[in-house]
Amino acid sequence: MGRIGLAFKLFFGVLFNSNTALQMQTALLPAPAAKEPEKKTAAKPQPPAAPAGLDALVLLATLQREARFLDLFQEDLESFDDAQIGAAVRDVQRDTKKVLARLFAIEALRTEEEGANIELPESIKPHEIRLTGNVGNDTPASGKLAHHGWKATKCEIPKFQGNLETAKVIAPAEIEIV
Repeated sequence: MGRIGLAFKLFFGVLFNSNTALQMQTALLPAPAAKEPEKKTAAKPQPPAAPAGLDALVLLATLQREARFLDLFQEDLESFDDAQIGAAVRDVQRDTKKVLARLFAIEALRTEEEGANIELPESIKPHEIRLTGNVGNDTPASGKLAHHGWKATKCEIPKFQGNLETAKVIAPAEIEIV
């Protein structure tokens, strides 16, 4: 699977699968600090539970609002020529990259150039290195870097500011008055 395919698979996995989102959140965020036991106080009424996947909806709404992400992927592109599609993709890619940088501080996992020969550690962390190609039973000593990987150095998805009734509206319809 190519890098773009992997990125989309991970993005939509996190977006639509709460188990995948929890696994990625656990992998990307530091463990919470141990708290001292709290003294018992009177129980406060709990606010209504947020809809499942609310963080994913907020992220998708942010990508739509700031990068027109859904407009590109929900559009039927058959009637457009390649130059028009390329121009649209360039803008969406640039703006999506800004959003991802701000929210996740995306960095390359490996700093070597793709295609470089890499010495492998004796113990490979499967969440950091995936071996492809002619992989045998024994851990190889080296390989060629096919993709440098990505990591998020933070996760700051905006907090939902609406009410629960509007949580699933990713972007409102726009009506131009003429």
